[in-house]
Amino acid sequence: MYLLGLDIGTSSIKATVVDAATKKVVISAQYPDKEASISSPQPGWAEQDPETWWEYSKKAITRLTSSGKFNVKEIKSIGISYQMHGLVMVDKDQKVLRPSIIWCDSRAVETGEKAFQQIGEERALSHLLNSPGNFTASKLAWVKANEPELYEQCYKIMLPGDFIAMKLTGEITTSNSGLSEGVFWDFCDNTVSEDVMKTYGFDIDLIPEIRPVFSNHGEVSQETMNALGLQIGTPVSYKAGDQPNNALSLNVLNPGEIAATAGTSGVVYAVSDRVSYDPKSRINSFAHVNHQMDEKTRIGILLCINGTGILNSWVKHNVAKGIDYPEMNKKAEEIAVGSNGLSVLPFGNGAERMLENKLVGAQFMNLDFNKHSDAHIYRAAQEGIAFSLKYGFDMMQANGVDPKVIRAGKANMFLSDVFSKTLVNITQTPVELYDTDGAKGAALGGGFGAGLFNSLPEAMDGLTLVKTIEPENQNLQEYQDAYQSWTKALALFV
Repeated sequence: MYLLGLDIGTSSIKATVVDAATKKVVISAQYPDKEASISSPQPGWAEQDPETWWEYSKKAITRLTSSGKFNVKEIKSIGISYQMHGLVMVDKDQKVLRPSIIWCDSRAVETGEKAFQQIGEERALSHLLNSPGNFTASKLAWVKANEPELYEQCYKIMLPGDFIAMKLTGEITTSNSGLSEGVFWDFCDNTVSEDVMKTYGFDIDLIPEIRPVFSNHGEVSQETMNALGLQIGTPVSYKAGDQPNNALSLNVLNPGEIAATAGTSGVVYAVSDRVSYDPKSRINSFAHVNHQMDEKTRIGILLCINGTGILNSWVKHNVAKGIDYPEMNKKAEEIAVGSNGLSVLPFGNGAERMLENKLVGAQFMNLDFNKHSDAHIYRAAQEGIAFSLKYGFDMMQANGVDPKVIRAGKANMFLSDVFSKTLVNITQTPVELYDTDGAKGAALGGGFGAGLFNSLPEAMDGLTLVKTIEPENQNLQEYQDAYQSWTKALALFV
């Protein structure tokens, strides 16, 4: 018996098959092999075509099913993880009306700020746990104001994972967790926010049917079976945004537990049993995947830095031409802590919520043509990413998060010792790295949603600790000095 997990990322789609009995990965595949593009028709805009996600998903699944390593008829559930906050709009025929306005798009910042004032800051924060900000609801309001003809054709709005589930099953559903990440959910009234719907003038019919995160969100259709060989009736039994799902994949389900990821964006995600919020909405609170299961409050407190792995990718393609990430990491390790005074601000991927939605841009500070090499840039970029996470980490601690350890998958930026050691030493918090990722977590979540496991802890108990990175006293002062230089550089822009 097998479980299929899909991770609908910004850069690629990953698909994984997990053996339900052993909870081990049988095979994984991703598509495309090179990073998918983001369209930016205007400065600050970021869009992707949802139909392209679907085409990539089919290709990734086909790579799995053509491997001969498992019997496709034995796949009993499908779980989906997806890039958060994106807006997908379809008409009554389930045809996409426009490209998705994705998570790092900044066009709706002003729209959200006006709604924040109209609803009232205290009411918005206490009911939504966030400012409407640049989230999905505000993106829809932007379309309503600027593309009214498309808005009038809209039958349902969806998040990216809802769209992929629709393509697999023909059904359109969502969850309270999904709606909370779009800032549509009222945590006091436990329903779709009347404040948001009235302020933006939205019809409630635009919202899909709401089902529990772990439940049947539709079953594989005849069309999907014909295209991919998946069996008719196989349930899509779990959908969650990539960061709540990353926490699930690391078995981060209870208060005080913390997960991190550093892919295209960088995130620290803590679970709380309090319905709380940051007064400046710099860090954000959403319904975790297990919120209200057994009538327990589980809020995910999320710090997001838009420009993390995407900065490292930019450096690879524009500075380190011709060498791969492991070679970049090796050269960065040869440079001393602090990169000889070079500081990099990694904020070149849209407005940063941590910086109160300011559009700072990426900045290279104190670059000296006579003493800095390409290797200095590799190290300074990775240090800048770690320092940005430390900067937000302090905000989380001020909001009651008291981390003892951070769990992460051994992937993306955590493959770099420079990044990992910088983060551990500057936060003085150990990092545990595990053999998991979003697609595997989604597969196991789908298994629980389909009733194949008796509990979430049972579904997630197969994690293997790969490595623990502890804070070290060596070079601690150099790390602290480098961080102070970085914060001084940031102070010039915020």
